[in-house]
This record gives sequence, C-alpha cells and structure tokens, in this order.
Amino acid sequence: QVQLVESGGGLVQPGGSLRLSCAASGFTLDYYAIGWFRQAPGKEHEGVSCISRNYGSIPYADSVKGRFTISRDNAKNTVYLQMDNLEPEDTAVYFCAAHVTYAYCSDFPWRDPKKYDYWGQGTQVTVSS
Repeated sequence: QVQLVESGGGLVQPGGSLRLSCAASGFTLDYYAIGWFRQAPGKEHEGVSCISRNYGSIPYADSVKGRFTISRDNAKNTVYLQMDNLEPEDTAVYFCAAHVTYAYCSDFPWRDPKKYDYWGQGTQVTVSS
C-alpha cells in the first residue's frame, strides 16, 4: 500500500525554522518526482517546490525562494523541506505528493496538484508571535 506521511510541523515565531519530512512506504521515492504543496485557509493548494530523481534542477515558488530548501534521503525513503526565516504568510497545511509517471519535475507542470497521484495527510505549520 502506497503511503506518504508528513511530519515536523508546528508553531514557530517569525524568523524561525522548521524541517518537514515526507516519509514513503509501499514504493521507492527515488524513482519519482515529489512535490511539496501548502494550503492556507480559504485558498487553493500552492506548489512550493519539487524534487526530481537524482535532484536535477529544483524549482521553487517565488514566495519561498532563498528561504526553503527541498532535499531527499534515499536511504530513508524520505524527502525533506527545510524552511528558514519563516513568515506569518507561510502559515498553512503542508503536503507532500508523488507523481509516479515522470521522474523529473521539468517533464510536467509541477505546480498543478491534479498532476500528482499520491498525497500525504498534511502537517500544520503556524508562524506567529
């Protein structure tokens, strides 16, 4: 059974950091493109970043560029999202998702949540003083 489980969310002050994890079971993450999305209350899913097999060129949303870093640990079958210098506008539920047709984010519209096949349940990130 394919499953993605996010963890690492929480409450943090502006300027703080969090590292989110996306652990996979039932399939090998390294074979596929993995995206991170977020959804704030009343808003649609926003593509944050995407990581390809063997890394490749990594895209980021303009709103997080320079502050967020996506990475993967194939031995742990886990993808991470390091979030630094957090802002209140980053408050959202964060999801990871797997696209199992293509291995590279450049081969499909990675920002489109409808292009992903498997989703985690999400982890809440709240940035507030």
